[in-house]
Amino acid sequence: MLTPATLAAASGIIEATVDKHAADLLDLRRDLHAHPELAFAEHRTTGLAIERVAEAGFRVTRHSATGFVAEIGDSGPLVALRADLDALPVEDTTGDPWASTVAGVAHACGHDVHTTALVGAALALGELYERGALGGRARLLFQPAEETMPGGATMMIGQGALHDVEQIFALHCDPSLDVGTVGLRNGPLTGASDSLDVRLSGKGGHTSRPHLTQDLTFALAKLITELPAVLSRRMDPRAGVSVSWGIVQAGGAPNVIPAAGRVVGTVRMLDSVAWADSEGLVRELVDQILAPYGVTAVVDYRRGVPPVVNEHGATQVLGAAIERVVGEAGHVPTSQSLGGEDFGWFVEHVPGAMCRLGTRSPGGPTYDLHQGNLRIDEGSVPLGARVLAEAAVGAIARG
Repeated sequence: MLTPATLAAASGIIEATVDKHAADLLDLRRDLHAHPELAFAEHRTTGLAIERVAEAGFRVTRHSATGFVAEIGDSGPLVALRADLDALPVEDTTGDPWASTVAGVAHACGHDVHTTALVGAALALGELYERGALGGRARLLFQPAEETMPGGATMMIGQGALHDVEQIFALHCDPSLDVGTVGLRNGPLTGASDSLDVRLSGKGGHTSRPHLTQDLTFALAKLITELPAVLSRRMDPRAGVSVSWGIVQAGGAPNVIPAAGRVVGTVRMLDSVAWADSEGLVRELVDQILAPYGVTAVVDYRRGVPPVVNEHGATQVLGAAIERVVGEAGHVPTSQSLGGEDFGWFVEHVPGAMCRLGTRSPGGPTYDLHQGNLRIDEGSVPLGARVLAEAAVGAIARG
């Protein structure tokens, strides 16, 4: 176990090590950004990360074609750090020299930064271990397929990635925060995200005789408007439930009532307990809303990811780590989001916390995630590496 004095010394080693490798880390981030790979196809990304982590003294284990687990240390508390590897099917429109060279694929969510930051943390933790100053064990989870449902988190958990882990930490790029600041909150951070696909079928006909049909289009419209409304009255409003539709399909002529239609969207909420009951309630309400119209509904409800709920003790550890890197002023509050993040699966099993790494250049434009024009202030990369490494040693220090 690390004492306050040895923890302070460890912080100095972490900073010096990351500074020493800062140029190489930026080269790695640009390389990853220029060569993005989609979910479960992150072969090159995995290889580059393994090469650097192994050089830092970590023992590498691979259970699948992409992604891996790396560990260092011989005894003591075991802390995990996680980064995601995959890119998005989005066109890179930045025009940067290191813009994506793969048509229609880009690191538009900042996973190249996450991966590079974890590599930087590995270099720092490897240096601590080499000096006999780690005080415990660190396990790094380089996770594939965060952007799909189900994604790589559940796969890695099933392969034993969390075995004996006492706490787990991660970060996510936040282009609404200036570089040099890191956002953190205790409790719910992101929302549960499920997909909902409802296919309707019924007797169609001429629009002049709707009474002889089951007027599927009208029924579809009622479902679109009433499901979100009724669900908000059947669930605790503190759960923050939201239903939004992205696809509506029905008909092909203005004077024909169709015999089939479809609506697809997402169901999101902030509460884990509500999430556990959501599927059954949604199915019940779909049946009730459509019952007066006589149409047949086939509901495909796919559970996606649970909320990320930052555990109190882990949040304290991560907050202290942030302040050792960017100071008290750089440790800022952050709001809840209904965006899905499969780190939620990890904190369902192990106490953990995620922070938001500021990536906006001060005074510069605010970008949005999942957009092809996303730009990252690269000063955030070494800061992210230090925050992750500091979180690991801080958790080890608490034992």
